[in-house]
Amino acid sequence: MATSKELRIGLVGYGFMGRTHSNGYKRVNDFFPDLATRPVLKAVCGRSEDKAKEFAGQWQYESVETDWKALIARDDIDAIDICTPNDTHAPIAIAAAEAGKMVLCEKPIARDTEESIPMVDAIEKAGVANTVWYNYRRAPAVTLAKKLIDEGRLGRIFHYRANFLQDWTIDANLPQGGAALWRLDAKSAGSGVTGDLLAHCIDTAMWLNGGIDEVSAMTETFIKEREHQLTGKKEAVTIDDACLFHCKFGNGSLGLFESTRYARGHKALYTLEVNGEKASLKWDLHDLHRLEFFDHSDDSLIRGWHDIHCTDGDMPYMDKWWVPGLQIGYEHTFVHQVADFLAAIEAGEPCRPTFRDALETTKVCDAVLKSAAEKSWQTTGVDWQGS
Repeated sequence: MATSKELRIGLVGYGFMGRTHSNGYKRVNDFFPDLATRPVLKAVCGRSEDKAKEFAGQWQYESVETDWKALIARDDIDAIDICTPNDTHAPIAIAAAEAGKMVLCEKPIARDTEESIPMVDAIEKAGVANTVWYNYRRAPAVTLAKKLIDEGRLGRIFHYRANFLQDWTIDANLPQGGAALWRLDAKSAGSGVTGDLLAHCIDTAMWLNGGIDEVSAMTETFIKEREHQLTGKKEAVTIDDACLFHCKFGNGSLGLFESTRYARGHKALYTLEVNGEKASLKWDLHDLHRLEFFDHSDDSLIRGWHDIHCTDGDMPYMDKWWVPGLQIGYEHTFVHQVADFLAAIEAGEPCRPTFRDALETTKVCDAVLKSAAEKSWQTTGVDWQGS
């Protein structure tokens, strides 16, 4: 089907995530030609006009704004994509929804549950299309894991475990705050690894295994003070550098999660494993095109872990790409989310995860942080309706 309708994008933020989203918009119709909608990179907005112009030139955005309010007010913008620090998500998303714009937002949707609820209310009151960029759902191997679990191939689920390990903040001389390092400043980020890394793990976990009901957690801040880039002064570090928690899912299974930025040698080690009555599966971001699967019903002579190379045309999304045996990568998960968003618009259906779904993930993050602070079990209040 030839594309016939434009979706005019206004991007807020020109950092790392702005690049991944822009690539998704630019590539989607090349590989998903049946879509009837074509993204148009209408405008990018950022605080620095010079950097915004440089970004616009590289990614072929038609124009530049330095005020997100001016961007939202434009009649030639259909969708606002938010790729800014967490403390700015709420005002931008609420204003965009009230203006009738579609809203796409980087994760987490906000710094905490209290800040997230008005965003969900505004989105749902306006009835605008929306999604949150928890992109790891769209790795074909993870989408295949969802299919296998939903088909009942694992049977009753007993255990879910995940970790997300990095090492980029070990240097005590690394400052906090300001451009590029806002994730180390709780005023901007809300939290540390819990909202940044574990939020990914939690979203994927609840998508695969249902809602998390209660948690028990511990956190640690290894370096207590860092110089702040904006003030030049030593200030207390109030984010969590590391977090461990165990939990109970609504289906009765147990979960174990770990995240840190102090695991020397690991740049982005995200793994998950699900153990069921009949079978188990596991996935590793470093081999994101592979899904390992153990099926207890196999004959004992060949029973063992199977390494599924997710490149065949009957695998999720893979009919759009190359020939079997040639894998895709991290950037393709964003192309897939754009494709799913456009398809959802055309079908008049929600594109998961919605803001409502992402709110439930934020509830778990808040319960984890409260549990660690109070050294007690906490209920999450999650009402998981996601699919």
